[in-house]
Amino acid sequence: MVLLLIKYLKPLDEVERFLPEHRAFLDRLQREGKLLLSGRREPRTGGLILADVDSELEAMKIIVDDPFFTEKVADYEVIRFTPTRSHPNLAALLEGVAA
Repeated sequence: MVLLLIKYLKPLDEVERFLPEHRAFLDRLQREGKLLLSGRREPRTGGLILADVDSELEAMKIIVDDPFFTEKVADYEVIRFTPTRSHPNLAALLEGVAA
């Protein structure tokens, strides 16, 4: 599993120009079963994507398809982790994950 931290590099008005394409990108990830969670940061300086992928390489393949990346409006930090605890409502996230 990876957490992709997104940091905007451009002003919000420029980021918002690419928001429809970014949302379409997120919709595709969700259909593929890779997107577990996404949202914007508060204050609005970027966002995050929690993705069900096994490696940094697979995460990079996701990032290069994001219009925020291709249009150079955001930078990304990839954090790979193994979840070991969750709220009971999120227990399905831990299915199949070695503790």
